[in-house]
Amino acid sequence: MTDRIPILRVTPGPGDINANGHIFGGWVLAQMDIAAGIVASRRANGSVATVAIERMEFIAPIELRDLISVYAQVERVGRTSMAIRIEVIAERDRGQTQIKVTEGLFTFVALDEAHHPRPVDAA
Repeated sequence: MTDRIPILRVTPGPGDINANGHIFGGWVLAQMDIAAGIVASRRANGSVATVAIERMEFIAPIELRDLISVYAQVERVGRTSMAIRIEVIAERDRGQTQIKVTEGLFTFVALDEAHHPRPVDAA
């Protein structure tokens, strides 16, 4: 994990806690979508939209004091869409412990000015 650069790093706040004392799954999902959108937009060289979450797995809970790093990379490119693989690592104990907390595969479509699908490689 040390040779990769995260797309996003963030610490959840007290308002992001669910009834179990862990971070809401929806909050984590939003962070993943933001990071994947950055990667997809760069690859498409323009606007993109999330169209599907093909797979998402919560592996371990995120705790309040965790610093999460969201890693995202293009897994495959179609004519108008891209699959982005996302992995979230939580750092605990002042960075002494790293735990993979979730992963997923999100699909984005490249958009033109009218918000219609366009070829990924057309700028």
